[in-house]
Amino acid sequence: MGRDLEVFMGYAANHNMDNTDLVWGLEHISQHQHATDFVKRFENKLCIFSPSVRQIYSNYSIFFPEDQDRNMVVLPDPYAFHDTFNKIPEEAVQATGLHIIPGETIDRKGLYIVITQKGKNVRSIPIPFKEGLRQILKRFQGNDPFLPILKKGDLREFDSTMPCLHLHRLRLSALNNLSSLEKQSIKNIISEKIMGIYRES
Repeated sequence: MGRDLEVFMGYAANHNMDNTDLVWGLEHISQHQHATDFVKRFENKLCIFSPSVRQIYSNYSIFFPEDQDRNMVVLPDPYAFHDTFNKIPEEAVQATGLHIIPGETIDRKGLYIVITQKGKNVRSIPIPFKEGLRQILKRFQGNDPFLPILKKGDLREFDSTMPCLHLHRLRLSALNNLSSLEKQSIKNIISEKIMGIYRES
């Protein structure tokens, strides 16, 4: 067993969990190197949700253990307790149909957003990331902000050639078991991360 996976398994054992949510199989992705390079660009820049333990991680590392063929391992920082949010119900995390793609997919630079309609193999015209995010943030305001997060399965392929990241969103209104202070803390950190990508794109 490789050193990276040993660290992960040690973390899992110490936290009494069997968390397969943090081991993402990438065998369905043909352009494996493109996918690994792409997802590493978002390491610690998007929070990750684990439904089995009802946690959101905002501080983590991404590994690709050599002895774990086509697997990606998400390793939360075991010492950053304040960067892990608990008691997050799965129903509070909603698929959006929004995908982030690298501009080179469409012979352009930077990041782009593409919308896929649920149940339909129809995509919108790619929109530059900044412009797309501005439109999305305007749509979701007040008590229903746009808070994007990732979960297992969100690293995909765009037209079987280049990788993309599907975005889920956390619905604050569904966090009925959390205090206003806890919800505000989650909102702040997720918002800060997406704005970090906005500034860099």
